[in-house]
Amino acid sequence: MSAIAAPDGSARVLDPVEASALHAKGYFGSVTAGGPLSLDRFDAVYLTEMGRVEVRDARGRAVNWPELFRRAARGDPGFGVRYLVYRDLRQRGYVVRASPPPVAFAVLPRGGILNKTPSRFWVDAISERAPFDLAHLFELAGRARAAKKTLLVGVVDEESDLTYYRVRRPTPNGSLLPHALALPSSGALTHDRVVIHEPTAVEELGRLGAYGSRVGPRLELSMIEAAYLVRTRQLRLVQGSTGREVSLTALERRARELDPAFRERLAAYEDLRRRGLVVKTGFKYGAHFRAYLHNPEHAHARYLVRAAPDRLVSAWPEVSGGVRVAQGVRKEFLLAGVRSDRTVRYLGLERIRP
Repeated sequence: MSAIAAPDGSARVLDPVEASALHAKGYFGSVTAGGPLSLDRFDAVYLTEMGRVEVRDARGRAVNWPELFRRAARGDPGFGVRYLVYRDLRQRGYVVRASPPPVAFAVLPRGGILNKTPSRFWVDAISERAPFDLAHLFELAGRARAAKKTLLVGVVDEESDLTYYRVRRPTPNGSLLPHALALPSSGALTHDRVVIHEPTAVEELGRLGAYGSRVGPRLELSMIEAAYLVRTRQLRLVQGSTGREVSLTALERRARELDPAFRERLAAYEDLRRRGLVVKTGFKYGAHFRAYLHNPEHAHARYLVRAAPDRLVSAWPEVSGGVRVAQGVRKEFLLAGVRSDRTVRYLGLERIRP
């Protein structure tokens, strides 16, 4: 099957019979009745690499695959990365069509019929060296949800291996009912935690509210938990060494000195608690929090949560490890994006094999 190459790496199959046969098997290119088949640069390079099309220039001279690839790359600086994703999806049996922004490709479900079956996936394709842009992913995930598509990001590493992430906008909610103490409890602030000794408060906060950790007869709270309880007027603080009262402002100032991410972590903690989830430290898993739908005495954590500024720009390897750990322990990885007004929205990331 022969095609005429264009300077930008695209091509046209002129013979109507060949054009119809090629389009019918895999829905490559765009064809008009009785006319030529127009192959975009992804289709043309792929079909040439697979040996299904022989490409020539306007003078009839053969254009080999490396030359066609170079033409495509000259016309599209990110072509090399996007082509690897296109190629992989085609090898998996999907019909893949180049898409206008904001994503690279629209992908039909297996067995789908072009122009009859709606696309199933929106797929973006990036290098592992591209920035992890949280605000951009929130926007893409929101648009995909509105269009009823599954958003995938194909990340190409430096060895040209691919990892696919499903990206979504979840709304985590738990079943823990709010529990308020009849009277505020008293806690003693030490260096980086708060200790409660009153037996009633230890029982109510520890068992009913699922706060802190029981250590013998006492309850030890993290700075996050203590700040939340002070904010909700369930706890008053005193300095452990002097017995002097500690204000919320002083507590948060101390916490920020110890933890530069305290502002985002506290906002995410408060939001998760308002949603009825039990929130515990995620330190052992390299996350900020573990979040439970029910009391931890009766359930495993559902989420591993990392709190971050809503407009976080980071490196993909810093995020990919968290996703891998979460799935390794059968939990969902959530990024809690904290806006300047302390409202929170969530982005879920999951490694998948499409």
